[in-house]
Amino acid sequence: MSIHVKSMDVKDIIKEENLVYRKSPLMTDNVLSYCPGCGHGTVHNIIAEVIEELGIQSNTIGVAPVGCSVLAYEFIHIDWLQAAHGRAPAVATGLKRVMPDKYIFTYQGDGDLAAIGTNETIHVCNRGEHITIIFINNGIYGMTGGQMAPTTLEGMVSSTSPYGRDVSTMGNPIKITELVAQLPGTYYVTRQAVHKPGNVRKTKKAIRKAFENQELKKGVSFVEVVSNCNSGWKMTPVKANKWMEENMFVFYPLGDIKVDGELVK
Repeated sequence: MSIHVKSMDVKDIIKEENLVYRKSPLMTDNVLSYCPGCGHGTVHNIIAEVIEELGIQSNTIGVAPVGCSVLAYEFIHIDWLQAAHGRAPAVATGLKRVMPDKYIFTYQGDGDLAAIGTNETIHVCNRGEHITIIFINNGIYGMTGGQMAPTTLEGMVSSTSPYGRDVSTMGNPIKITELVAQLPGTYYVTRQAVHKPGNVRKTKKAIRKAFENQELKKGVSFVEVVSNCNSGWKMTPVKANKWMEENMFVFYPLGDIKVDGELVK
């Protein structure tokens, strides 16, 4: 018995209001260098979409330091400046002070922002520089071999903690986002994710708000995105997302931490 299915035009299926992902025209044609399943590519596209929708392409400058984020300038059609490892907030400060009408943002991983760059991160947030910081937290050093990072969870295995992170000798993982939220110079602090369509929408809303806040000149907007690292975690993308939900989100809960200069109760 044959079953006849009425043919449908793709336009009847893919409607603008239902479209979760599309490639922004601000994204280049370069092949993404990230591992399959990594959240970096999704966040890149979100940033490109926000810049496109706000119409600020010619007035935006991104700063990318060392780490998986170092090649961000190859993928988004805006002006970029590369910073030394951990120094992106300091470089962004200089750019913003020289060109206060530009939209300045940093794009940093946890090994960069919460380790070698902790000094710059803390002092930029304390001074209240009018920039946006986008922070990718996958709990590990992704590019350099999967070493333990400041954000690596207790008991989590890495190449330098093969038996799991022992807090008695290695210290506790740092909640850098909660830390900067306590500083008077941060105006908007939030933690999001990009592993599901609903989370992608929330992250895009957060990044858009962070860019728009620069017009207010009231301090730093800090957006953490909890992501996975399939290669560093030695997991498939599906398993890594599940592990992230069951472990990373428990220690790093999603949601707004500080809005309009006030801590969320």
